[in-house]
Amino acid sequence: AYNIHVNGVLHCRVRYSQLLGLHEQLRKEYGANVVPAFPPKKIFTLTPAEVEQRREQLEKYMQAVRQDPTLGVSETFNSFLRKAQQETQQIPTEEVVLEVLLSNGQKVKVTILTSDQTEDVLEAVASKLDLPDDLIGYFSLFLVRETKDGAFSFVRKLQEFELPYVSVTSLHNSEFRIILRKSYWDSSYDDDVMEHRVGLNLLYAQTVSDIEHGWILVNKEQHRQLKSLQEKVSKKEFIRLAQTLKYYGYLKFDPCVTDFPEKGCHVVVSAGNNELNFQVRLPNEQIKEGSFKVTRMRCWRVTSSVPMSNGPSGSSPGKSEVKLELAFEYLMSKDRLQWVTITSPQAIMLSICLQSMVDELMVKKSGGSIRKMFRRRANGALRRSDSQQAVKSPPLLDSPDASREPMAKLSSKLTSVSLRGISHSSSANDVGANDFHGNYAFEGIGDEDL
Repeated sequence: AYNIHVNGVLHCRVRYSQLLGLHEQLRKEYGANVVPAFPPKKIFTLTPAEVEQRREQLEKYMQAVRQDPTLGVSETFNSFLRKAQQETQQIPTEEVVLEVLLSNGQKVKVTILTSDQTEDVLEAVASKLDLPDDLIGYFSLFLVRETKDGAFSFVRKLQEFELPYVSVTSLHNSEFRIILRKSYWDSSYDDDVMEHRVGLNLLYAQTVSDIEHGWILVNKEQHRQLKSLQEKVSKKEFIRLAQTLKYYGYLKFDPCVTDFPEKGCHVVVSAGNNELNFQVRLPNEQIKEGSFKVTRMRCWRVTSSVPMSNGPSGSSPGKSEVKLELAFEYLMSKDRLQWVTITSPQAIMLSICLQSMVDELMVKKSGGSIRKMFRRRANGALRRSDSQQAVKSPPLLDSPDASREPMAKLSSKLTSVSLRGISHSSSANDVGANDFHGNYAFEGIGDEDL
C-alpha cells in the first residue's frame, strides 16, 4: 500500500489497483487525452528500485491530477480521496456530534455523519446559525491548533477532498479544533456579509477577536472609539472603523524564519490585502517591516524535507520532524527576480492563502462574483437542524497592549502595484517542476511603477 500525504499529514493508504481504478474512471469520464499517463502494470515482482520508481510516478500522477483545473475539482477524484481517508482511519459511517468553534470561542454543535464532506459540515453549521445560503460561500472551515494563551495557530483550510470529522479525530489531540472564519480577502465583500444579521454578528465576533489577539493594530484613541461603538452596540460602525486599521482582514502566522533580507532572520508573516507582510527581526535586533504583493510573485512552491537521522526523541517519539518551506520568486525591480524563502510548519497554509488571493483577484478581474465561487452540489438537501443557535456578542475590548512596537519600513521598493492586465505566466512550465504554482495574477513592472 502507498501512503498518501496531503498537506504534510497522512491522509490515506491505497493500493496500486485502487489508483488504477481511479485512473480508468477518470479516463472514462474525461477522455484519455485529458488524464495524465499512469505508471504501467508489471508482470513480475518489482525490485526495490522499481518500487521506488513506481512510488515517484504515482506521486507525480496524483499531483498532476490534483493540479488539473477540471480533474482536480471533479467529484470522482475528491470522493476517491474521501472514501480512502475514511477506510484508512477505520471510522464507520454513523451519526456524530461535531463541535465547531466561532472566532469568539463560542461552540456550535452540529449533528452530522462521519462521512460528511467539508461542504456538508459547512452547510450544517450555517443552518444551525441561520446563516442564509447565499452567504455560505463567504465562510470556510479551518483546522486550527489551540495555543496555550487561547489563540489559534492555523494548520489549513479544510478541503473538498476530506471529511472534517475524520480529519480532526484522526489526529488524536484535543488541541486541534475546527473553526469557522470568513474566507475572502477583499474587505469590500464585508458589505454583502453585513446585509444579514447573522453575517454581521459573525464578522463582528471575528473582528473583536482579531483585535484582542493583536492581529489588528490599534492605538489608544482608536481603541477608545472602538470601545464606545461596542457600548452602543453599533456593530456596523465598529467594523467600518476596524476596516481602516492596520492588518484588518489579515491572517497572522506563528513566528518563523526567513532568508530575507539575509539568512536566518526571525520573522512574523501575515497574509492579507493581496500581500504577505513581513515583520523581520534583523541580527542587530532592529525590527523592520515590508510587504510582498501577490501580483509580483512569479511563482511559488512548498517543499518538505525529513531529517535522515531520528535524533533524540522529542515530544512525539518515533516521528521525524518534517521541515516545510514556502519559497516564492519575487519581482524586486524591473529586471530583478529574487527567491525569498520562509521556513515554517505553516508553509502549506501560507501557500493556500496565496492561491486563494490569486483566485479572488482572477474572479474579480473577470467580473465574476465571490457568491458564485461556492458551488452547491446537485444531490439532495442536507439534513436541516431543528434548533437554531445565535452568535453571542463578544465582551468589551481590553486595554491595548502598550508593548507592541511601531514598525519601520523595510524598503521603499516594496510598494503596491496596481493590477493592470493579467499576464498568463508560463512560469509553471519554464521551471520544469510539477510542484511550482505559476501565478496568473503576476505582472511585470513598467518604469512608471518603479
